[in-house]
Amino acid sequence: MQAVAQEIQPLRIDQQRLWDSLMDMAKIGATAKGGSCRLAFSEEDTQGRRLLMQWCEALGCEMRVDEVGNLFIRREGSEPSLAPVSTGSHLDTQPKGGRFDGILGVLAGLEVFRVLDAQGIVTRRPLELIVWGNEEGSRFSPAMVASGTYAGVFEPTYTLAREDSAGITYGEALASTGLRTPDFKTGPRLDSYFELHIEQGPVLEQEGKSLGVVTGVQGIRWFDVTISGVAAHAGPTPMRYRRDAMMAAARLMDQIHQHVQSDPTGSARVTVGTLNIPSASRNVIPGEVSMTVDLRHVKEAELETLESTFMSMLEKVSEEYGVSVVQERIWKSEVVDFDEACIEVVRQAVANQDAPSREMMSGAGHDAVYVSRVAPTAMIFVPCLDGISHNEAEYASPEDCSLGCQVLLESVLARAGR
Repeated sequence: MQAVAQEIQPLRIDQQRLWDSLMDMAKIGATAKGGSCRLAFSEEDTQGRRLLMQWCEALGCEMRVDEVGNLFIRREGSEPSLAPVSTGSHLDTQPKGGRFDGILGVLAGLEVFRVLDAQGIVTRRPLELIVWGNEEGSRFSPAMVASGTYAGVFEPTYTLAREDSAGITYGEALASTGLRTPDFKTGPRLDSYFELHIEQGPVLEQEGKSLGVVTGVQGIRWFDVTISGVAAHAGPTPMRYRRDAMMAAARLMDQIHQHVQSDPTGSARVTVGTLNIPSASRNVIPGEVSMTVDLRHVKEAELETLESTFMSMLEKVSEEYGVSVVQERIWKSEVVDFDEACIEVVRQAVANQDAPSREMMSGAGHDAVYVSRVAPTAMIFVPCLDGISHNEAEYASPEDCSLGCQVLLESVLARAGR
């Protein structure tokens, strides 16, 4: 007699349990206006990691922290020798960040583990939940340096030598956490990597979409720029004799913004994130101005052209205002196209939800950028209120968080086998 195969029932994540874990994590480093502050390897970041490890220990997971602070949490599969399917994101935040940026991806991975544990399901491939170190770059620059080290973009010695504003090195901060696993150099090679994240922009919400199938990430270039003129008295110095560093900076900002706004595709981005005048005074013509410039585009060739235009603008303001300009490109992240097979897995999982969705490029950098260099990768987006992120007001609804987590669960299972 031929046996009748038992139908495999679909698994569902627990929306309330996921939300509760998000809110419990948000209590660590909570800010006055409802956000979070957990700078990389700070006391608060360490507390957050320990809470996650406590939750995962209850599930019988194995946990290791590599030489640059990446936390690997393993749920064993029925064939342990196979490369693991992985998911994750980060727990560190901006100084006044939100409760969902990165955290959703980590705790959604935890919820996937909890669902499988509750149902007694063992996947064929092992699973790895990964918490990448210093994703934000708000304490140690550049951003995503730990996932970049895992991917071979940065040497560990370079990463460990990064310094924060107080002169504390990355290595010293990591050592202070007490979480480093002795003799564990780096995590395993991965079969694949799936990352769930809030969009951090307004597109999904504006278009009434609940899910985003992320096909890649736009390219990013970071620059440090110093403009040097001559400090002088504001009263006795006629305008035509000035070498005003601030006015040169203002002209530069206006020119690059006007150029980007004229892009007919709307795909170019420019941001001047910081502006500093040393020893500033109300009645002194600024003799020096330092600034950061962030350039982005979804096409690598167009980003190269944008950078070239920016360099020409630097030369022009130098000549026009009689100032010297020094620039350093401190970070280059090329346009990334994610793995088509992993994207298709996400597409199918999204289709199962009967929810409005769209395909899109990510406007923000993520650890998935570097991981995609060494493992097939895809991302899932859910909307956030008003597109606000890196802000205490950042918010994603319980329903959207759970919907994204459901897609993550089905994507991981499709790749890992059950």
